[in-house]
Amino acid sequence: MRYLTWMNLLVLPFALAACDNAHDAEMPMENEDMAMTADEMPMNGDTMPMTQSGTVRAASAEGTVAAIDADAGTITMEHGPVPAMEWPAMTMAFDASQPIRDQVSVGDTVTFEFETSDKGNRIISVSKR
Repeated sequence: MRYLTWMNLLVLPFALAACDNAHDAEMPMENEDMAMTADEMPMNGDTMPMTQSGTVRAASAEGTVAAIDADAGTITMEHGPVPAMEWPAMTMAFDASQPIRDQVSVGDTVTFEFETSDKGNRIISVSKR
């Protein structure tokens, strides 16, 4: 009798977990178009809609240069909301060519134009304010 009690105690949690997972697999997402892959997840917890594969979108923003990483080829911007992208204000790194990186210094307040695609975000022009 003890053997059956122990077996039930060991097997029951696995059976319940399997039932719960099977139920989740059958339930469609409320809006499957909004599902995100791991690569599309925002890095800092803010919601950030991504583009469809192969699509390049352009926008402009205002912000402050928080960091310049020559080795990575990036400029980190603390920027305000970007309505064209439905982005909230956030701090994020953008790819930037050396000539663009050379135009700014940490702490500069700038207006910048950028492109975003499934390959990342890239500053295409910058001007100090």
